[in-house]
Amino acid sequence: MSTNKSTRIIAFYLPQFHPIPENDEWWGKGFTEWTNVGKAKPLFKGHYQPRVPADLGYYDLRMPEIREAQAQMAKEAGIEGFCYWHYWFGDGKQILERPFNEVLTSKKPDFPFCLCWANHSWSNNTWEKRKGFEKSQLLIEQKYLGKDDYTKHFYYVLEAFNDERYIKVDDKPIFIIFNPYENPAEISKFINIWRDLASKNGLPGIHFVAIAEATSSIKIDNTGKTSRMLPNIHNTENVFKQVLNMGFDAINSMGKRRAEMIAHGRFMNLFSVLTRKLNINPSIDKYKYRDIMKHFYVDEDAWENVYPTLLPQWDRSARTGNAKGIYIDSTPDFFKESILNAKKLIEKKNPEHRILFLRSWNEWAEGNYVEPDLKYGHGYLNAIKESL
Repeated sequence: MSTNKSTRIIAFYLPQFHPIPENDEWWGKGFTEWTNVGKAKPLFKGHYQPRVPADLGYYDLRMPEIREAQAQMAKEAGIEGFCYWHYWFGDGKQILERPFNEVLTSKKPDFPFCLCWANHSWSNNTWEKRKGFEKSQLLIEQKYLGKDDYTKHFYYVLEAFNDERYIKVDDKPIFIIFNPYENPAEISKFINIWRDLASKNGLPGIHFVAIAEATSSIKIDNTGKTSRMLPNIHNTENVFKQVLNMGFDAINSMGKRRAEMIAHGRFMNLFSVLTRKLNINPSIDKYKYRDIMKHFYVDEDAWENVYPTLLPQWDRSARTGNAKGIYIDSTPDFFKESILNAKKLIEKKNPEHRILFLRSWNEWAEGNYVEPDLKYGHGYLNAIKESL
């Protein structure tokens, strides 16, 4: 249940900030999210890079003191809880699971949480900029192995579902799935199996939420097969309905791609995305934060079963050069303005469903965080607090 029923803010939380054997092997001993964050360079005049953490420094999430401090800051800002990215690639293969497992077993911090299954393969695209037509290298493949594996996955997560800190909607534990388009037929099967297992294990159900862009280039037919189409910036209703038809209870809507298309023109945006994927576009895509936020929300965000996103800032250049655009002129004041606009969309909903997903708490390499930094201090956290 929410402690602040006027607005329920749930913040996505990245557990990447500690060394793991896989990252040691792929990127070098001791690699964490901080490695590229610290060596990022400005790409144009006025470009805010590198981004330097303030209060907590370049922290290590194996330290319980850091996790306690994060929870305290989030609580003081009015955030209901953290949504930890959860990786399950199939047959028990996980990664970055240590921070959440320690939160679960230690019972600390005493701060609400939920899980989002980051159901996507890992490739070297995340931290390397490819040259020319060079193909990306697959590091870990996301697999969908059927009923036995989905059952194994459920029983792994069940301890978290039963924890008194786990965030619920309508008394059901909330479980988010990052990419509903990854394998729609299997994800629908996954949802049905987990619902049945929840009932058998004394849960009133599971509140399944899909993350979905407000516009999409993917169409799902009645059999669950996907096909490509030109994205239509006016078809959000159809996009959301086809995802809900897979069996989801709700959608966490993301208006980023649609807003970028409107800001730069749909075909110019598509051309830019294509040439960037082929690594033949040397230009830098820049968007003014306020221009994006003018078009970030859609009418469908006011639906009872749609939970809008709060986006404080965006700049992935620390990860892969200039990929996917850089938002400039984002400030805590402009972020506060966007929070107030999002609140208007949810004010008429059932209090239990007045949910806003904050993207994100600590995605530093995406320039997408609200944790204190040297430039703005607690500005973004204060924007949340003042908005509530």
